[in-house]
Amino acid sequence: MDDYLFLHVGQLRKMLGNLEGWLEKAEEHAKKKSFDVQVLLNDRLAPDQYPFLRQVQAACDAAKFLAARLTGKEAPKHPDTEQTLAEIRARIAAVREYLATFQAADFAGSGARLVPLSFIEGKGLSGTDYANELALPNFYFHVSTAYAILRHNGVDLGKRDFVGGINLRDV
Repeated sequence: MDDYLFLHVGQLRKMLGNLEGWLEKAEEHAKKKSFDVQVLLNDRLAPDQYPFLRQVQAACDAAKFLAARLTGKEAPKHPDTEQTLAEIRARIAAVREYLATFQAADFAGSGARLVPLSFIEGKGLSGTDYANELALPNFYFHVSTAYAILRHNGVDLGKRDFVGGINLRDV
């Protein structure tokens, strides 16, 4: 079961890489339409939702904390000070690099590890429940919302951009 939890790390890295590709398309879109791409970083789908930039920060946090909390390692600190496309790209790259440091052996016993919940004092989840019930849904919520903000603003993204490359094999 712990190998299953390690497999998520590769998926998180892939999706953050896909997100980097969306940023490239957002830049192209802004250039083509003659507006500052910064406008997209501050846009949101609803008044009570995070803007795009914060969605990306939250997705990065969800990814790094999943790996850190399941393995008992320290996650890198990011103070959420990014304001530009270059800065958010650097954060995505840093989290992807951090995730690349993990090996399957790091996840030994992670399914049974108790992950405390900072927002509910005295409560926690098993590593498996933390990944499946909280961390992964949270990650995909923020990644999907970031994607939707860009699509809403006319950035030429489709399902292939969201899913990314797949490893086809002959059958």
